[in-house]
Amino acid sequence: MTAKHDRKSKIRLLCISSHDDSLNSVRPEAEMFIGLVKKGVEVTVMTEGDSVYAAQMKNAEVRIIDFAPRKKFSLSAIRFIRSELQSGNYDFLYAFNNKAITNANFAAAGLPVKVITYRGQTGNIYRWDPTCYLTHLNPGVSLVICVADAVRIDLQAQHPHPERVVTVYKGHDLTWYQDKPADLGEFGIPPDAFVVACVANNRPRKGLPILLEASHRLSKIPNLHFLLIGGGMDDPALQHAIELSPMGERIHCAGYRQDAPSLIAACQASVLPSLKREGLPKTVIESMVYGVAPIVTDTGGSAELIEHEKSGIIIRPGNPDDISEAIEFLAQNPGKRVTMGDNARDRINSHFNVNQSIEQTLGHLQRLL
Repeated sequence: MTAKHDRKSKIRLLCISSHDDSLNSVRPEAEMFIGLVKKGVEVTVMTEGDSVYAAQMKNAEVRIIDFAPRKKFSLSAIRFIRSELQSGNYDFLYAFNNKAITNANFAAAGLPVKVITYRGQTGNIYRWDPTCYLTHLNPGVSLVICVADAVRIDLQAQHPHPERVVTVYKGHDLTWYQDKPADLGEFGIPPDAFVVACVANNRPRKGLPILLEASHRLSKIPNLHFLLIGGGMDDPALQHAIELSPMGERIHCAGYRQDAPSLIAACQASVLPSLKREGLPKTVIESMVYGVAPIVTDTGGSAELIEHEKSGIIIRPGNPDDISEAIEFLAQNPGKRVTMGDNARDRINSHFNVNQSIEQTLGHLQRLL
């Protein structure tokens, strides 16, 4: 035990994050903070004071500082964070996004605090890129916690100290997900339809054009419908691809929705056709907790979420034939599909539980001390 800890009995942790997203996006992180407090850690969180989980964290004795960096480099943010570090006698500074990480590294320079960073996806970190030494590759960073093994392996290949890079899955709890299945009739989908959900913002790496190409092979299934949920669905190129599909009238664009979980729960299967740079996709997890059989590409941490052909189907990225074959299999084998969905729900509970995340994070803190 260091002299510093002779003077105080608890680990002191300052976290910097942004909680301006939806409840389900923020909850795993916020509940980890709450869980660490229950384990005896003093946790202070810099985030939006009016965020969706601020009240719950305060009630659980997480101290909230109403502040979140808005620029990747801000002298005022650096001064603010450094002042808190100097007055708070913290053991650890844990930063969760690039804006927080860059400012945190500068703020902690020369102070007796260990910096931890969070890495949520693969790609875009290179040892030859000097800007990466402002974030995860900074020599002052004691530990990088990655959301999945694929993220960890990807970063270790670039990190000068790969032993500092570890995996802690972002944990969940089945009781958090109580949404009732939505009525898909608002989209003109008949009640007896076999509906495949795809929840992804329309970005090139999400692979939506590959999914639409696969739809050409699936038009022979008369009751099959696609429900596309996410931003950017009004893109002219995407709409043109939908018009060209023989399933065009059975491809429905919901756009960005706050009630995405209830829409997923009303579907029979889900697909995430990503091409690259996935972490541990929340949309796949939401499908699994509602017992909806997932189809995922083998990129990033997606494939770690499921066991192939037991709790979902893993396919090759960028392959429309794989997508069509997987969807056709699930459509034609309802019994196996239901079993996969049940197994998917059980797998989240057993392998991606928030209590596991809390214990593993605490173990890393104790080891670093």
